[in-house]
Amino acid sequence: MAADAKIEQVEAKAYRIPTEDPESDGSYRWDSTTLVTVHIQGGGARGFGYSYAAAAAATLVTGKLAQIITGRNPVDIPCCWRLMLDGVRNLGEPGIAMLAISAVDAALWDLKGKLLGLSVVDLLGAAREAVPVYGSGGFTSYSIDKLQRQLAGWVQAGIPQVKMKIGTDPAADPERVRAARIAVGPDAGLFIDANGAYQRKEALALAKAVTAAGVSWFEEPVVHHDLEGLRLLRDRAPAGMEIAAGEYGFTIPYFRRMLEAGAVDVLQADATRCGITGFLQAATLCESHHLPFSAHCAPSLHIHPCCAASSLRHLEYFHDHARIESMLFDGFIQPVEGKLAPDRGRPGLGIELREGEARHFRV
Repeated sequence: MAADAKIEQVEAKAYRIPTEDPESDGSYRWDSTTLVTVHIQGGGARGFGYSYAAAAAATLVTGKLAQIITGRNPVDIPCCWRLMLDGVRNLGEPGIAMLAISAVDAALWDLKGKLLGLSVVDLLGAAREAVPVYGSGGFTSYSIDKLQRQLAGWVQAGIPQVKMKIGTDPAADPERVRAARIAVGPDAGLFIDANGAYQRKEALALAKAVTAAGVSWFEEPVVHHDLEGLRLLRDRAPAGMEIAAGEYGFTIPYFRRMLEAGAVDVLQADATRCGITGFLQAATLCESHHLPFSAHCAPSLHIHPCCAASSLRHLEYFHDHARIESMLFDGFIQPVEGKLAPDRGRPGLGIELREGEARHFRV
């Protein structure tokens, strides 16, 4: 019985998966992505969760966090959440600690669903049957031809909104954005993401330069902790262009400060960084501020909480993560007509790691 279940074992592993080609955005370059997985055994079931993090997060899970939650009832997720947060007080919550806690939190939600025979969205209660997605990639390392092919491919597949990276070469960005608009046609939503690469007035100039291309979303035009700069862009960006940020939020105070500063039109959150538990709390904050909410990356992790969050607008269908999850997860779901619908017939998160295939990437 779920009421009598106890957490018996906590396992964590790290896998480094090479990208198809070297990739970059406005402030970072990478050639691989590290997936940290967590399995929690308890009550005759095995929960699965994950994060995109450094391998050090797995060490924290199997050490400190496993000691904290072993013997607890996995159904009592708020208790486990608070104990884990208290347990990393001296390490600092943001960063590796929250990436590790988030992977454990996801595994607990999955385990709870399996113990109760319910999908996570049915545990939470659905606000919608499916969540709209936008295609995301368009890396600054791409040639214009590759950029156009990727973005146009999503639109042709029925995804009506796409996002591209900018910021590596500001002088080239307006032309790249115009090329993207040509590729996706006049009706698709076109988003841009600078990953904080611009200074305030650079970002404002770029926003004006791409107005004719119909850009409706400008993500992190300046570094995410420059709340005054984000507010400046929000106030002065062209009509119809929303300012978005929040993906680097690990804790609720971060999201609260961003909203209280009036820094964004749309708040983002990432459950691989703030946990499913924190993601739902951030969604409630958005409701209290009458602002829309958007999920960042990791599509398989977000489908269920996104369908439960009434303030949510859409989910980022990020190229790297969709590629990894389609390779390594049983139960991976492809978008249909621009939406992801959870499989409510599968308990928990509805996904399982293909451990035999993943072992080739083990760190």
